Amino acid sequence: MDIELVESHEEAASRAGVLGLVAGPGLAWQGGADGYVASLGAGFERALERVGFKGDAGQSYSFDTGSESPHTVVALGVGEDPGSDTLRRAAGILGRKASKEASVAMTLAVEGQAAPLVEGFLLSQYSYDRFRSKPEPARTDSLLLVGAGERSDCEAGAVVADAVSWARDLVNTPARDKAPLEIQRRVAEMAERSGLRLETHDVPDLEEGGFGGLLGVAAGSDRDPCLVELWYEPEGAETFVALVGKGITFDSGGLSIKPAQAMATMKTDMSGAAAVVGAMQAIARLRLPVKVLGLAPLTDNMPGSRATKPGDVLTTRNGKTIEVLNTDAEGRLILADALAYAVEHGPDLMVDLATLTGACKVALGDTIAGVMGNDDSLIDRIEKAGEQAGERVWRLPLPEEYRRQLDTPMADMKNIGGRWGGALTAALLLQEFVGDVPWAHLDIAGPARWTRNEHYQSKGGSGFGVRTLVELVADLAEQGSGTTE
Repeated sequence: MDIELVESHEEAASRAGVLGLVAGPGLAWQGGADGYVASLGAGFERALERVGFKGDAGQSYSFDTGSESPHTVVALGVGEDPGSDTLRRAAGILGRKASKEASVAMTLAVEGQAAPLVEGFLLSQYSYDRFRSKPEPARTDSLLLVGAGERSDCEAGAVVADAVSWARDLVNTPARDKAPLEIQRRVAEMAERSGLRLETHDVPDLEEGGFGGLLGVAAGSDRDPCLVELWYEPEGAETFVALVGKGITFDSGGLSIKPAQAMATMKTDMSGAAAVVGAMQAIARLRLPVKVLGLAPLTDNMPGSRATKPGDVLTTRNGKTIEVLNTDAEGRLILADALAYAVEHGPDLMVDLATLTGACKVALGDTIAGVMGNDDSLIDRIEKAGEQAGERVWRLPLPEEYRRQLDTPMADMKNIGGRWGGALTAALLLQEFVGDVPWAHLDIAGPARWTRNEHYQSKGGSGFGVRTLVELVADLAEQGSGTTE
């Protein structure tokens, strides 16, 4: 999409089929739009009064001007002192309303906030229609932003939106079309375009490297697992971050098989891996001066004849052993290997993302991720990054006394705890594999799959985590790692 900054609403109105006007409380029109609003006449003011539009955040109203250009004005409420996500959502509402228009314009409501507007608009027009016989993609090919802004901010917003859409595409792809090695192929293409270094680990490598968790989960599948390793290594980087994403390409539950209804969305159980790879793409394209390692362990979890059985013991990358009592608690097994491998490279901090537990979704619902970890400063940073990115996270505790729920006489630990606090005991298992590295775990079981179409979100894979990770790395680039008190 062509994105252009223009100086006046009159110019935008002469070129765009739809013009979005941004208002705060009391119909305080933003970005110098008062003159253009006045030109619309009393009919526009009466229409807004009739529908109760007051400029509150989330409000919108479409008005037919009766003239040739533009034929529609969309009033968008952002409330008082709007933050990035309020603007992102307003742009998303406009993007949905104007998806059939070739050229759309919008007021730059807040100086320096072009990036979230571009993100919201582009993300709202996303659709996954690969398998539809009559796809109906958005038709907008030109976005005009009215007011003072920076071209670099517009480009940054487009880069992030593109990365989120890449992740959404991967998550939404049916499981039969995204075997681990097929995902590896797609990542290789992306890495070449983005200037990332890719290393891949196939079954012989995994066997030689002692990745017993990943191989144990993969044992029941007829599709080979792999570990994708991406590197972004800019010159002069002072901070080194490792990102790890759970990549279960389809989760049947293994021999602890899921009921049919619970399997319906399990093509999306690799959302953590998709988020990490998408974030790596954006970080490289934005040229953020931070060294980043991205790891995506990829496998199916299937009940084949050689599947890991309840009671089996797996030896992981760092030598610790896990008794598998429920094969449907498999994500923590592949993350254990990947986290242990990441530690060997000596990062300053680590973050993992995973659709890990239904317990976290029970606790926080379907739009908020849980965040846990061993470093208060890092968790604070992730909370702030999520707020800026429009991806809500909520801190959960890691009670030391809950660790005993993982005790077993058969091994160093078992892969499930008791009935309660499942999100916490899962994270406590992961903590066994991070050593002394500052680490945070995001359980994205809820927000990885969006259940409805609204503002800039579309039903299906959400790409949750891409924007938070990019925002986190950008913050580290600006301020340094600072992860210890």
